[in-house]
Amino acid sequence: MDKNSLRTNEVNQTGLYWPTKRTEVERVILPFQTVETINESKADRDELTLFRQRGKPAPGWRNKLIWGDNKYILASLLPEFAGKINLIYIDPPFATGADFSINIKLGDLKWTKEASVIEEKAYRDTWGRGLDSYLQMMYDRVVLMRELLADNGSIYVHLDWHVGHYIKIILDDVFGKENFVNEVIWQKIRSSKGQSRGYGNVHDIVLFYAKAAGYQFNKPYVELDQKLLKTHYKYVEEKTGRVYQLCDLTQSGAGPARKFGKNKLLEPPPGKHWIWSQHKIDEAMGNGRIVFTTGKMPRLKRYLDESKGNPVEDIWSDIYPINSMAKERLDYPTQKPETLLERIIKASSNEGDLVADFFCGSGTAAAVAEKLGRRWIAADLSKFAIHTSRKRLLDIPDCKPFEVLNLGKYQKAKLKENGVSGYVDFILKLYRAEPLSGYTILHGKKAGRMVHIGDVDSIVTEREIRETVKECASTGVKSVDILGWDFEMGLHDLVDRIGDEHSVKIRLVQIPREALEVRDVAREEVKFFDLNYLEIAHKLKRETLTIMLKDFVISNPEYLPEEVRGKVKKFSDYIDYWAVDFHYKDDTFHNMWQSFRTRKHPSLETKCSHTYEKAGKYQVLVKVVDIFGNDTNKLLEIKV
Repeated sequence: MDKNSLRTNEVNQTGLYWPTKRTEVERVILPFQTVETINESKADRDELTLFRQRGKPAPGWRNKLIWGDNKYILASLLPEFAGKINLIYIDPPFATGADFSINIKLGDLKWTKEASVIEEKAYRDTWGRGLDSYLQMMYDRVVLMRELLADNGSIYVHLDWHVGHYIKIILDDVFGKENFVNEVIWQKIRSSKGQSRGYGNVHDIVLFYAKAAGYQFNKPYVELDQKLLKTHYKYVEEKTGRVYQLCDLTQSGAGPARKFGKNKLLEPPPGKHWIWSQHKIDEAMGNGRIVFTTGKMPRLKRYLDESKGNPVEDIWSDIYPINSMAKERLDYPTQKPETLLERIIKASSNEGDLVADFFCGSGTAAAVAEKLGRRWIAADLSKFAIHTSRKRLLDIPDCKPFEVLNLGKYQKAKLKENGVSGYVDFILKLYRAEPLSGYTILHGKKAGRMVHIGDVDSIVTEREIRETVKECASTGVKSVDILGWDFEMGLHDLVDRIGDEHSVKIRLVQIPREALEVRDVAREEVKFFDLNYLEIAHKLKRETLTIMLKDFVISNPEYLPEEVRGKVKKFSDYIDYWAVDFHYKDDTFHNMWQSFRTRKHPSLETKCSHTYEKAGKYQVLVKVVDIFGNDTNKLLEIKV
């Protein structure tokens, strides 16, 4: 930012300016893909499947947990949700790359996992050009959020000292200064650490803006302070025994005289006015609510039993941060207390309203919205954040159905803009393999092994693997790496047999999703890993199927510090969550049973059972999520 960044432009409109500011916001609208549905009844599931087969949206509402870049998510929500969201709360990154690091727990061991490449890329885009790029990131998103808000909607933006003053001006620009409602001060720390110079930093700010003048607001109250009760509510009516206080009926600013009774026309004190109209004063006089003190000034009786408490003001020191012993603590670095979100959601929405959080982190806003009977949309760039939120929501009793969505697979099509050869060359460079010519299926070579790259628009199938291996065998190649974005489920049981038939060693390698986002500067950082290996066993006794986890090998051991790897005692330590769809039909995964770790229940079940009502053939899909939030699937086919 230079000294002229904050200036008055040609039309004398004051605002915040930076050298690379763009006011035209990119609007790339992409279709959402449903990855998983959770807590659906069988009837709702059948209805949902039927409508999807017909290519139509299902009736009824399902809450949404979305993984991806919120810039694309916001634009892609516009066709359906423009003007329909009642409340947005966001807690965007403040200023450091630490916003993308996560705390991992494996048994009794804890460590901090640094950001993935896609998160590092987001950090570079956010701060790579200094403050300019952060401000542009926020400007683009705030513009889209305003379009999503209903006319009676509002937005709360949670910030701290790093950038709060800059974002205030951006919000003034986008929403209009007249729609600024409050700057809330939240005391997040009870006592500051010793700082060498300056005062202790113990608060965050929450900027509250309305979309328009008629915004929804349910004034919140807190209990009256005991000291206040003694000093203010000190009168008792003899007849009724009701406790009351006497309150002033004037405010600053000149105003006319009012009648207090038939013949008492009273002027207000100099420089003040009576706060009530004549009609309201007449009504209160008739009800005995106005009395005169010894100084002959009218005063209003306020009864204690009618008091809602004290209206909440803009300094919130009564909401405590999450301490190490809190039941809601998830060890997520940016987690905010549920009481903070409860106050905001109750104040600025009603039951059934739609609440959204596009930097959802550990899912606090979604969890509180769920408990308060609101509909919700939550999104985050971090896959770990989505997984953390999913577990948190599942742990809420009677949690209503929700779906997990992403945009990632559709973004892959961008890689083909330069044609198939351009896409293949791009992936070969990322994998650090040399291109080959003269082959039909094989694309490259690395360290003596051939390389085949799966198509950008489809999964790698058994047939594709067989064709690749046949070409290897026909040319005398003994080993091949098959790279893919997604793989046909159950392939782990097949690849060794296929390879043995042709004496070819096969490796299945996941193309990391980070490859969607990388630029030349990040290519050396992209790491490819073998797929997670999952082994399960099952027993079928009459109509009852029992599934057991037998082994799990994590694909990205480099994420684990050596001292942690050496202390892992059993394979299940790497599993954070697993779920089963006992009626999988080659469509969306429907979560019918799950087990996952929480602070309250750190152990993981490794066996589950299901009883079928009818005889027949069934597909069963098992989904395992590792401690980093990555999914691994296994497909069973059974006959009951």
